[in-house]
Parts: sequence; C-alpha cells; structure tokens
Amino acid sequence: MIDSKEFARRRRDLMSMIGKNSIAVITAAPERQRSRDTHFPYRQDSDFYYLSGFPEPEAVLVLVPGRKQGEFIVFCRDRDPDREIWDGYRAGPEGACADFGANDAFPINDIDEILPGLLEDKERVYYAVGKDREFDQHLMGWINDIRARARTGAVPPGEFVDLDHLLHEMRLFKKPAEIKLMRKAGKISAAAHCRAMRAVRPGMREFELQAELEHEFAKAGASYPAYTSIVGGGGNACVLHYITNQDELNDGDLVLIDAGCEYQHYAADITRTFPVNGKFSTEQKAIYEIVLEAQQAAIETVQVGNTWDQPHQATVEIITAGLVQLGLLKGKVKDLIEKNAYTRFYMHRAGHWLGMDVHDVGDYKVDNQWRMLEPGMVMTVEPGIYISPNDTKVAKKWRGIGIRIEDDVLLTRKGPEVLTAGVPKTVADIEAFMAG
Repeated sequence: MIDSKEFARRRRDLMSMIGKNSIAVITAAPERQRSRDTHFPYRQDSDFYYLSGFPEPEAVLVLVPGRKQGEFIVFCRDRDPDREIWDGYRAGPEGACADFGANDAFPINDIDEILPGLLEDKERVYYAVGKDREFDQHLMGWINDIRARARTGAVPPGEFVDLDHLLHEMRLFKKPAEIKLMRKAGKISAAAHCRAMRAVRPGMREFELQAELEHEFAKAGASYPAYTSIVGGGGNACVLHYITNQDELNDGDLVLIDAGCEYQHYAADITRTFPVNGKFSTEQKAIYEIVLEAQQAAIETVQVGNTWDQPHQATVEIITAGLVQLGLLKGKVKDLIEKNAYTRFYMHRAGHWLGMDVHDVGDYKVDNQWRMLEPGMVMTVEPGIYISPNDTKVAKKWRGIGIRIEDDVLLTRKGPEVLTAGVPKTVADIEAFMAG
C-alpha cells in the first residue's frame, strides 16, 4: 500500500520541479453515467491519485510551492449525511486534511471565490489543458477575471505549462512501494490465468472462462480488471481487442486470454494462449514456438542501456524468419523486414509501459530518438502471430490460429525481472499443467 509519506514525497518532488511562484492544478476524474440512475464504478484519475491518494469525485488538487498557509490544497465535497446514506461516506475538507495530508481544504462549491486568489500573481500555471474541458472553461474564466482587474493591480499568470510532461515522467519510474504492488498484481493475475487453464473444457463459453479469471481477481482483493478481459477462442483470437466473449470454445481450437487485475491502483497485463482440449496440434505448436522464441529473445533485451525499440526489433526478426521457414512468407528475411511484410501476421508493437494505467504514461522517444531503458521502468513484452480465418492466401491448416504471449517486465540493474512468471508458457509446461 502507498502510505502518506510516499504521496507527500511525490508532491514535494513535483513542487521542486515547478518552482516557486508557480501553481499546479489537477482535477479529479468525473463520474460516468452507465444508464438511467446508475453509474460506472468510480475510479480516480491516475495523476490525481498519484499525488494524493484521494479517491472521491468532484475534487480539485492544488499545489502552491512556498505558500505560507500550506502548499497542498484540496477542494472537495462537503460532508452530507443524507447523501452518505445512499452513496457512501465522504471525507469532506476535514478528512482531506486529517486523512490525506492536505495542508488546507475547502468545499468544492467555494472554488470560485478561493482559487482565483491562488492564481493571481503566479508566473506559471501547470495544468493539463484539454483533459477536462468543462474545468478548462472555468480556469480560463478565472484568468480572464484577473486580467480584467489589471488596472486595480491584479496580475494574471504569465504562462501556461503542460503538467503532463513533468508528472508523467515521474510516474514512468516506479519506486519500491509501487513495484511491490505491481508484483502483487502480477501474482494475482498469474493465479487467475492458471485457474482458467485448469477450468477450460470444450463446450464452455468464452464468458465462463472470463468469470473464472475475474473471480480469482476479486477473491484476492483486486476488485476490478485493469481493462476489459479478452477471451478469444479459435478465430476470435485474431481480433486483437476482441471483448465480445460470447462464443463456444471448440475442441481442437486455441483460446487466447489477455487479462490482468488492478491491485490498489496498479495494473497487471498477461496474455496466454493454450489449447481448449489441452493438446497443441502440429500447426498450433509450430506457430506457438515462434512466438515464444520471439518473446524470450525480447525479454533478454530488456536491459538498462538498450533502447525502447530493441525488444520489438528482436521479435520482428524472429517472427519474420519463422514465418519464412513455415512458408507463410516468401523471400529474404532482411527484405521482408524492410518492406514490413510481417505486419500481415504481426501488426502491433511488442509492448507498452505499464503502471497505474495498463497503457501507462511516459514518452517512448526523447528528442525524436527511442529512449534508453532505465531501472524502475515497467513494460510489457507481447509478440504475436495472427492468421485470419478468412485468409485464403494461406493453406487451410494455418487459418484461424491466433497466438500472443505477454508478460510484465521490470527493468533492474541486474537484468529483467518478469513480474508475471507464475503462468506456464512453454508447450510442454502448458500441456503438463492442463493434464495435471
């Protein structure tokens, strides 16, 4: 669990970067209506939570370095006993100070009277313009009011600076407390994938396997999936973001599961592909072995000092060579790579940053060059091969085979640490596990 000292350290680090005579403003995520009189389960905006741990909607976080009355200010909903009976407890301004470390807190309804005074005379406003369009209008309205009072001595902020760059660079590098949570998320998600491997039988529906996964998440204290679970049997595995999860799982087909839990605001992201009947066919095994070799080679390149692009290029070389060997691509490997011919069967990159968001924040390039990998970064490694069931240019025996293998990898000075290693992934291990 992230404690109050860690949240305070994050705020101090950010304030040291923005400097005195600046102000940072971050808004909470809005509630989202699902249908009449119902809302989606609320999840706090990751940036807002990263700096505060405050879990409620209708809130604004303000950082004012050097402010004598307190640098960390929260605007939030007042306590309301009547609404709390229906919707749950609220911290209120008092709780924002007592429980979440705010130096000062005010009712959200007072923001029009108080925030303009905090903005006045500041050189720079750090804010993510465009993230919350409604609040953008409020903020610009307050700035324009200050400008309108220029003759009375009011001084508006001179510069707007995008907060995302500084904050997201901080989030890219995981601290020990975050890594501990991500190991836990990986362990829970690995157990869920193992449960699915044990449970699968020909004739099951995809949603039944999804239920096995998500039951395991909830039982371990991870209330929600980190993203919509993908359970694709047969040709459905060739749809990269397949989430319908309604079809029957057939004897002789593979099933691809891409699923991970969110544990205390940190995500895991695992993909495994395995036979519904517990035994790979010759063709399935041939494709699987190529993808596995590509993934293992890519993980080996997740090393401090390598670039972000190197793991991907490792997968491209092995997958292209493997497809040539099987006759699914024809030509010289080097020429096929230059022509991107492999994208017919491998159309995505080999991974993404992972953290509070499943596709986490952080730049992939710096000064237009692939960035160097550094300790504390966490990334996925997920190559795949997808042969459409409608691809008449390949022999029928290959059609409808979709395979992806994905793990979460932490960069350390000693080499890559796989956070999701608790799920079998070699052909022999999968078949033995399912038989057992």
